[in-house]
Amino acid sequence: MIMKKNIYLLDATLRDGGQGLEDLHKNGFSDKIFSEEVKHSTIESLGNSNVDIIEIGTMGPSVDDKSKFAIYQNVEELSKYLPEKRNPNALYAGLYIGPDTDVNEIPDWNPSLVEGIRVILRYSELQKSLDYCAALSAKGYKVFVQPMLTMRYTDAELDMVIQAANKMKAYACYFVDSYGYMQPQDVKRLFDYYDARLDKDIKIGFHAHNNMNLAFSNVQYFLNIDSHRDVIIDSCATGMGQGAGNLQTELIIPYLNENYGKNYDYDSVLDICDVLDNEMIPDDLWGYSVARLLPAVYKTAYKYGLMMRNKYHLSFRQMNKILREMPDANRMRFTPQDLESILENNK
Repeated sequence: MIMKKNIYLLDATLRDGGQGLEDLHKNGFSDKIFSEEVKHSTIESLGNSNVDIIEIGTMGPSVDDKSKFAIYQNVEELSKYLPEKRNPNALYAGLYIGPDTDVNEIPDWNPSLVEGIRVILRYSELQKSLDYCAALSAKGYKVFVQPMLTMRYTDAELDMVIQAANKMKAYACYFVDSYGYMQPQDVKRLFDYYDARLDKDIKIGFHAHNNMNLAFSNVQYFLNIDSHRDVIIDSCATGMGQGAGNLQTELIIPYLNENYGKNYDYDSVLDICDVLDNEMIPDDLWGYSVARLLPAVYKTAYKYGLMMRNKYHLSFRQMNKILREMPDANRMRFTPQDLESILENNK
């Protein structure tokens, strides 16, 4: 077990996933939306999962109602989705897509509102964005400073971001792989740059996209960097998000539980994956899927997952239980007869 630092997991399924749905919708690629039931059930399941930070949506002024993408006009509208029974150990958050809402119209933080606010820094209005973050911090919110497309920032611009984060006593300062092309050496360079300059109490966050299938390996590398700094990693159920999507929550949770002594509830995240798999994800003949992931988590032949899902229509929670408890003698070789016997014994 690796124990070096405090690691916080932030799930951005509704926020990054919702922005991804909006992008697809406005370009005519998809008509998928988040129903009210899906939004509420996702937030509830994330609370049950013990994920550390739950991002429940995006905020920003708009002439259109975008709530079907978990995009809301303001922090009050977004905060209506806070569950009645919140996980007391979780931080609930939302994201401003830029410094567009008049900061004087944003109320001081109170317990009826999300406590965490992430702000995407607009590169063309960097100082305005940083001033916006500082104003939100002064209002009592835990502010996450998010320089989108961090790779394009010069050292002087990163210094500007870091100095502002230190001055406002930000909750976290991120580097963001918005287009999914960071390599491990980029992760190392940015982490070391931040770590040497940020005040020790500010967390370093990493938001990885998966355009080159490097999100998981880059996050593993990020976590293994020798430092006592507290860190945050972002993920989304099924990897749902803009572009190629994000690190998958259902992929990182077993890794964190096994290697870092975490105790996230896997089944609660698989419940979200079930909903997204049934409502959002088209039939895939190859490539990543939760049905292919779960057998790998338990070092088992992948056909068990495909058959349990596609022929027997089991939920991911049911599949997880069967794979976890399967006799070792059955794991390396799949036969339909073995699966039928295993399913019969699990009735």
